[in-house]
Amino acid sequence: MHATLSRPASRLRAATLAVMTVVAAALAGCGTATKPPPAAQAPQRPSVPDARFFTLADDEQAREMVLFALGLLDTGYQFGGRNPEAGLDCSGMVAYIVENISGHRLPHNAAQIADSTRPIALGQLQPGDLVFFNTMQRRHSHMGVYIGDGRFIHAPSSRGRVRVDRMDNRYFAARVDGARTLVSGPDRLARSDAPACAVTGC
Repeated sequence: MHATLSRPASRLRAATLAVMTVVAAALAGCGTATKPPPAAQAPQRPSVPDARFFTLADDEQAREMVLFALGLLDTGYQFGGRNPEAGLDCSGMVAYIVENISGHRLPHNAAQIADSTRPIALGQLQPGDLVFFNTMQRRHSHMGVYIGDGRFIHAPSSRGRVRVDRMDNRYFAARVDGARTLVSGPDRLARSDAPACAVTGC
């Protein structure tokens, strides 16, 4: 009789041990579970040039834009001019600089240069970027090279020489109508809706 009672007891012990083993394995599994994969992050924009827009080879050439432009200060204005000897107009100055530092020729027309370069918000302006103005009752009728600190260099017809002006100059601040970059990169997001503010860094 004692033997017949020990059989269910041993079965109960065996079942209890089995349950405990499963629970222990489950608890051990919780302790060593692989961490869930991190939340998916939005992929960064690659710094690959957008084929629709002209871009310089690197940031260094953008800095060269500024130095080259400053070297043209006081060059005489000439409508249609695209070299310092004959004189420069606004788009001729930019095309001349780009061709000399990169070997590539931009159109000799401010609106066409705007169409072939990447839009950015005015608040994203960096030295070497391009700024555009509506000075003749049409968009992108004048342009210059941004040199930093709220200033740009350009070849205006008034006073007839390449000079530096401020973006917050009353005349130009009222007429600014866009900015473009010649540099490709994830921090220079393309924008076609540049805000009207930010001419001095907002």
